[in-house]
Amino acid sequence: MHGGGSSMKRLLTWATLVGSMSAVTKAACPFADPNYHLAKRDEGASQQTENILEEYEVDDSNAYMSSDVGGPMEDQNSLKAGYRGSTLMEDWIFRQKIQHFDHERIPERAVHARGAGAHGTFTSYADWSNITAASFLGGAGKKTPVFVRFSTVAGSRGSADTARDVHGFATRFYTDEGNFDIVGNNIPVFFIQDAIRFPDLIHSVKPSPDNEVPQAATAHDSAWDFFSQQPSTMHTLFWAMSGNGIPRSYRHMDGFGVHTFRFVTDDGNSKLIKWHFKTKQGKASLVWEEAQVLAGKNADFHRQDLWDAIESGNGPEWELSVQIVDEEKALAFGFDLLDPTKIIPEELAPLVPLGIMKLDRNPTNYFAETEQVMYQPGHIVRGVDFTEDPLLQGRLFSYLDTQLNRNQGGPNFEQIPINRPVSPVHNNNRDGAGQMLIHKNVYPYTPNTLNGGYPLQANQTHGKGFFTAPNRIVDGKLVRALSPTFDDHWSQPRLFYNSLTRVEQQFLINAIRFEASHLKNEQVKKNVLEQINRVSNDVAKRVAVALGLEAPAPDPAFYHNNVTAGLSIFNGTLPTIATLRVGVLASSFNDGSLAQARELKEQLSKEGVVVTVVGEVLKEGVGQTYSAADATGYDAVVVTDGAEGLLTGGKNSPLFPAGRPGQILVDSYRWGKPVAAVGENAGQALEQTVGVSRGQDEGVVVGEGVEQVVKGVEEGLRVFRYLGRFAVDEGAE
Repeated sequence: MHGGGSSMKRLLTWATLVGSMSAVTKAACPFADPNYHLAKRDEGASQQTENILEEYEVDDSNAYMSSDVGGPMEDQNSLKAGYRGSTLMEDWIFRQKIQHFDHERIPERAVHARGAGAHGTFTSYADWSNITAASFLGGAGKKTPVFVRFSTVAGSRGSADTARDVHGFATRFYTDEGNFDIVGNNIPVFFIQDAIRFPDLIHSVKPSPDNEVPQAATAHDSAWDFFSQQPSTMHTLFWAMSGNGIPRSYRHMDGFGVHTFRFVTDDGNSKLIKWHFKTKQGKASLVWEEAQVLAGKNADFHRQDLWDAIESGNGPEWELSVQIVDEEKALAFGFDLLDPTKIIPEELAPLVPLGIMKLDRNPTNYFAETEQVMYQPGHIVRGVDFTEDPLLQGRLFSYLDTQLNRNQGGPNFEQIPINRPVSPVHNNNRDGAGQMLIHKNVYPYTPNTLNGGYPLQANQTHGKGFFTAPNRIVDGKLVRALSPTFDDHWSQPRLFYNSLTRVEQQFLINAIRFEASHLKNEQVKKNVLEQINRVSNDVAKRVAVALGLEAPAPDPAFYHNNVTAGLSIFNGTLPTIATLRVGVLASSFNDGSLAQARELKEQLSKEGVVVTVVGEVLKEGVGQTYSAADATGYDAVVVTDGAEGLLTGGKNSPLFPAGRPGQILVDSYRWGKPVAAVGENAGQALEQTVGVSRGQDEGVVVGEGVEQVVKGVEEGLRVFRYLGRFAVDEGAE
């Protein structure tokens, strides 16, 4: 009994303790109480989650902007030393905003996630030491290794290459005095004038945060709401809505440094410059419907094109040029050269060709090279210097911060093979995650005597070090505002529009119509028209018609009729047709058709044209089936004699989708491509299929023999697209 009584007391004591603990637990945390969960069972899981998360919800519908720690602030302009001065490191608002944005996504790039890269060489045309101390430009024939990465901006790594977008064009020069990066785009201007607005821009164009829709597209309310409220976007927007937003390939687009930089000579003299990469393949673009189809048919179109061109020995080339302007003329052209939304018309500052860049080697491993390459505008070399452009000033911080984020916080990403310079590295940076170097110097500080004072300080006069242009003067009161010299947002979009051909103008208008027709909010649509109307009343009226809205009255303050050279894509012929693609429509069951296809391929291949023979089934001489073929895969299409029955025959085949051969021909014609036929029967079938009579269209070639057709196709490829096939609005100005 005694033992049992003791046991009972211990049980009672434990029961009392557990009961007390239960009461405490209930008071402290109701979720630990089984009865609580039973009572909540009927509320439903979604309701429970909503209740739990309520205290974390943030409603921004009626509040002032605040910092991450609750202090009210404004965040649309960086803090600068004078209106046209440098951005200050003390600007905690900028650093907080851009640093938070830099770390939003890991490890994929927050922007420019979708891309392709290649190795190559830059060769200087001459010794340019009279204008810059940059070593890679210091001698005629001097060669410098490069790695170039092309990309879209808004889409994720899994998005399509042919989405309408600004395209990244980032070039690394592995110079003998350190890595130098030109981190630019295929469009010479940008949407915003101050880097502090970059998170706002990207948040507006990215997929909606509630449903992650749409991917790699700006045809939605938030993007155009931002565009219409931030008029500095108009110039870049017009470029992106033109063919520049949907290039034929990476090889057929130009590249630009966007910002104004400085060239500095050894003795410290400096001039303002703009970087230009001019494609030697010629400029070419897709048309919008073609780009949309390609996104579904072959999302890797641009990446595959670049790879194939290099593998075939036809690596692309660009001529690197600069526009040079005296420092005192930064405001001489009616706009501010520090404004990244402006171009310098070539008539005002001609291009000076510096050298040629050729890409000739594909990466061995995509991740190790293309994905891990980490560009920075801050990768600078002696002879080049920054300007006070507030977008550039912010990028100098943001890119380094972003690369730290992508490298999981480790500071040693420059030691990854693709990022390592060819010149030796000597400094006092030590340790950190991913440290690859074994430093023998045990005195990593400066100044020192125990290591003989090494590494020594390099500057303008000793060690050929980087130095800031001596004549850079910053003298102004601290301001959080853009310079009034940045205020004209509409004259240059109009200059761009005026400089296009009539059909290219129609393409631009159609692109805006497409995008704006997807908008749901009526006020956003009206705001868009208001901004466009400040550029052109004609464009605004033509967009308004498609939206079913009243056309605005002219707002002519910034209207003009000026034009400039070099902005049209289609106003000229291509200098080379090598690597362009021709589809030869044949019949796998007609020996004559296949023989003719073989002859066409032999003749066209002499010019480097890539020819694919299409038939019902694969066999010797047939490279693709009709079931796998599509007009997006070719820059021109030829019908062989003996294949005409595939176009006009009424019987469907189980070997390919109904009407596919004819669809390839019709789509090619509708998208402005050269189409051809060999022989009278094939010619009649072509004319019947596309609905055009012989002689009505120079891009429709019908020849009695292969030689005549080859000549016509080659001429058509140089023209690339026949714009007369595209409708233009009646009464268009």
